[in-house]
Amino acid sequence: MKHSKAKRIGAIIGIIAILSLYVISFIIGVFFSDEYPELFMASIFLAIIIPIIIYCFLAVYKYVHKKSEYNKSEEIDDEAGK
Repeated sequence: MKHSKAKRIGAIIGIIAILSLYVISFIIGVFFSDEYPELFMASIFLAIIIPIIIYCFLAVYKYVHKKSEYNKSEEIDDEAGK
């Protein structure tokens, strides 16, 4: 139960962070693009890069824990066969 609550909270925080990046990018583009073009470009860059980084972290996490789950299932099969 604790893991699903933690995942749900993490997902909500991630969604809020990504949506806020898009909203901030829009606001900067509309109101401040003439004064701070670097800020707008940085905001767009982060709005693209952060989801990619999150995807990479999740892929690595699944890959690392896939092996540990496979080893546990082998141990269970070995014990059942004895």
